[in-house]
Amino acid sequence: MKSSQNHLEFEQLDEEQLPIPKNKLHDWTHFAGLYAAEHVAATEFVIGATFVALGAKTMDILLGLLIGNILAVLSWTLITSPIAVETRLSLYTYLNKIAGDSMTKLYNWANVVIFSVISAAMVTVSATAVRFAFDIPAQLNWYPTNLWFILIVLAVGLVVVSIAIYGFNAVTEFSGICAPWLFVMFSSGAMVLLPALSIDVLGKTIPAGWDDFIRLGDQSIWTGMDSNGDPGIGLIEVIGFAWAANTITHFGLIDMALLRFAKKKIYGLATSTGMMFGHYVAWIAAGIMGAGAAVILGKSIVELDPGDVAYYALGWSGFVIVIVAGWTTAVANLYRAGLAAQAIFYRHSRRSTTLVVGLITIIIACFPFVFSQILPLLTYAGLIVVPVGAIVFTEHQIFPKIGYTRYWSTYKQLSFSTPAIASWALGLLFGFGLNALDVMSFFYLFIPTWIFTILMYTLLAGFYGAKKSYPEAERNQDLYDQRIEAFQEEKANAVPVSIKDKSLLSKTLRTLSIITLLITLALAIMVLFGSSNEGEYQVNRAIFYRISFVCTLIYFSTSYWALKRGKQKKSK
Repeated sequence: MKSSQNHLEFEQLDEEQLPIPKNKLHDWTHFAGLYAAEHVAATEFVIGATFVALGAKTMDILLGLLIGNILAVLSWTLITSPIAVETRLSLYTYLNKIAGDSMTKLYNWANVVIFSVISAAMVTVSATAVRFAFDIPAQLNWYPTNLWFILIVLAVGLVVVSIAIYGFNAVTEFSGICAPWLFVMFSSGAMVLLPALSIDVLGKTIPAGWDDFIRLGDQSIWTGMDSNGDPGIGLIEVIGFAWAANTITHFGLIDMALLRFAKKKIYGLATSTGMMFGHYVAWIAAGIMGAGAAVILGKSIVELDPGDVAYYALGWSGFVIVIVAGWTTAVANLYRAGLAAQAIFYRHSRRSTTLVVGLITIIIACFPFVFSQILPLLTYAGLIVVPVGAIVFTEHQIFPKIGYTRYWSTYKQLSFSTPAIASWALGLLFGFGLNALDVMSFFYLFIPTWIFTILMYTLLAGFYGAKKSYPEAERNQDLYDQRIEAFQEEKANAVPVSIKDKSLLSKTLRTLSIITLLITLALAIMVLFGSSNEGEYQVNRAIFYRISFVCTLIYFSTSYWALKRGKQKKSK
């Protein structure tokens, strides 16, 4: 009883404001599924077409995407994961600790807007698939022009909000089911439409070898000429695009919110499922699917929306992939937006803030312009967030190494950190200034901006008090951390021991779901290698459409049933 009274102050805090307790940490498989699902998303259809429109060449795509995505994985592993695991805090909570309320609220408001709009765009994408299935007119204006489209957005959005409000576990469980299927379907779609391209360019159903494949790519997909007929981007730009695509989450440290649940720092490597199987394979597959669909429809790839591409690659399963791929990204980003909102309205729970933000997100999703402007948003959002990531990186990793005091502003009880706010403002001015001067490729602006902000924050923080020592405040902080740990251990001991269902039925369900994926892949391989002429190809493609849709229904039914049965059951 005495212990509980001593911990009363922690009971009154929302759990999101405290470090993640040991009993809630996850193994690497959680993050592998989470990142795979989030980064095999509906945007991959758009980005796949973007590389075509930007005029990249085939070899630049194959090599540049590989290098760029490896750099992204290393960024999560070496920059984001160590801070997340050492502190067990989200970026929002950590920033409040070192920069005070004023900057934190401003930054969190920016993140609420950024992640709500990203989530809204993914809801809109999912809704376009349903629109296509029910022959609802395309929404080409910035505002909705059809009541049924609005109702579809509401239905799709409510699913996203329902999952996100239940927190990290719900996000990872949903992602864990979707990730294997998404990867199989993107790979299958590329295999199914590659013969259509090959027939159009090479006059045969399959390239005879590597040289044939490169010639096919150079002539029909990544031609080296942009949409205006001018020479396109090269290897360096492709590398930068792939690396910079997620600067908001790795250099910007937003993914501290996810990786704080990791048992080990090395679990940052689990992001490779999203980068290698997601971005690398999915972007290439999306380019092939888009070019193949364009050949079938007789249109340019830039004229197609995700619903068009997915349908002609995967049949009715294509509608499902656009919906699910949109959901997986929307859920993760709405979870981040809810965390940012909770950091602002700290007296309210994360669930309540996520619910409110989610409802606003659904309203935004009714306006189609959010999706059409998603790529510029992601690019500029990265530049806005990267300076803040640099400030946190400096405080946590650099200050202890150069003799400065970590958390010095907390020890001085500052509610307004001039060095942090000034460094952020100067970083924004520097980054967007470089962009205005056009001195280097936009894709690489985050690197000098990050370095510049580190230098500015180190200089200013040293002047304002980071060079000094605060031994008494540090001792009090250590005692406070120990009390938090004791409180969390007490709560963990009160949680009933859990067991997992290992019944034969659950094992059978999981096995059946895997079999459906293997059947889908086998059918796609049959279409690719088993079609000797155009007529046979069309027959095989129709067979794939029918059976793969049945496999899709069986996969999600068995996977969800197995998840429900296999969830840990509380015991006395």
